[in-house]
Amino acid sequence: MASASSGSSAVGFSSADSGVPPCTSSSASGIKRPMASEVPYASGMPMKKIGHRGVDSSGETTYKKTTSSALKGAIQLGITHTVGSLSTKPERDVLMQDFYVVESIFFPSEGSNLTPAHHYNDFRFKTYAPVAFRYFRELFGIRPDDYLYSLCNEPLIELCNSGASGSLFYVSSDDEFIIKTVQHKEAEFLQKLLPGYYMNLNQNPRTLLPKFYGLYCVQAGGKNIRIVVMNNLLPRSVKMHIKYDLKGSTYKRRASQKEREKPLPTLKDLDFLQDIPDGLFLDADMYNALCKTLQRDCLVLQSFKIMDYSLLVSIHNIDYAQREPLGNEAQYSTDTRRPAPQKALYSTAMESIQGEARRGGTMETEDHMGGIPARNSKGERLLLYIGIIDILQSYRFVKKLEHSWKALVHDGDTVSVHRPSFYAERFQRFMCTTVFKKILSQPSWKSMKFQSQSSSIEQKSSEDLEQDSTISVIPRCQPLTQQC
Repeated sequence: MASASSGSSAVGFSSADSGVPPCTSSSASGIKRPMASEVPYASGMPMKKIGHRGVDSSGETTYKKTTSSALKGAIQLGITHTVGSLSTKPERDVLMQDFYVVESIFFPSEGSNLTPAHHYNDFRFKTYAPVAFRYFRELFGIRPDDYLYSLCNEPLIELCNSGASGSLFYVSSDDEFIIKTVQHKEAEFLQKLLPGYYMNLNQNPRTLLPKFYGLYCVQAGGKNIRIVVMNNLLPRSVKMHIKYDLKGSTYKRRASQKEREKPLPTLKDLDFLQDIPDGLFLDADMYNALCKTLQRDCLVLQSFKIMDYSLLVSIHNIDYAQREPLGNEAQYSTDTRRPAPQKALYSTAMESIQGEARRGGTMETEDHMGGIPARNSKGERLLLYIGIIDILQSYRFVKKLEHSWKALVHDGDTVSVHRPSFYAERFQRFMCTTVFKKILSQPSWKSMKFQSQSSSIEQKSSEDLEQDSTISVIPRCQPLTQQC
């Protein structure tokens, strides 16, 4: 188990992104780890202030005026302490009051009898529901020493944020965990959500919902910086060729020109309908398992009145990767580099959807690299990395006003902000009729002649999703690789 002092000395000089490139001049694929000597944003594209995230005069990322290196140092010192102190507490069943406990420890720069000296400004570190989160980590097979080693043994890697939320993202050096800053309301909502949310996870650990492993707060410079530790959906060791954030809405759901200029832009619903109009094809068992998982997850989110969530769909094109020229891209060949096995149970996309699908044998092999095997209309082999994201939104008064205003100027059924029940049904229908499609038998993709077929797919209720249509004829799809 790493000590607190080792955690502070290994802190914060590098940055990269899960699914987008690191904030350095490294390759556009986002896999190469930057060295400690590299300066964030060395690519010459300074990042303007978005929300609480900004850049100081030296070019370093800041959050609420705290530098990224100082924040990473505080996170590693704090987690080292809280995990170590938990080891002295006997294991027991989780009680309702455990969800509302907040532990706090002060870290003066000169050190104390409980904390090591460090070279950052004084800060306070708060841990929310430590006993409850310990149980949740055990539920997913994460041992305390593995959790500590992943987050504190090596520098955290800063990710270039591809969204407009203004959050900071870090990934552990072993690709196991994502750390994200969250707003006060989001952290508060997660606290209220914990008892019921994890009761459901305990019953159904195979889920595409995000898995929260810890909730913390760093108090520095008079500001509260709240962070969550989650599962990492996108391994950096697999090159992603295209990525979508899908809600099942069409109103203003197209990536901006500025977003498209990024090496790996996050595209949206209208982009998907244009780029891949015929959808992504899965074999029958995989399709049924995926849609059943989505159906169950949407029911959970609806029960908590959660909405405005998205399905992140990131695609690795195996055939295109094998045709890519040798050089920097050679390291992404599926034959030469594979992601290390993840410590957490049910953490890969394949594991998240496979319950009943495993009864016919273990479907996940090394070749899948944790992704869900699929095909595009050209018959190219794909690996899909998917998960539901942005769930910390409840349908409050502000959301109701937002939907009412948008509905006045646009079709109310197409805007992304809607009542939770409608949102869940529309989301599930879009994913299981438009994005993902089923094939009954394996066709001969190389010799198959695609013919046009009337494209309208009957929209079905959520109860009918498992019996959804089988697509055997696939028209006009643009090559997925044109987006690369």
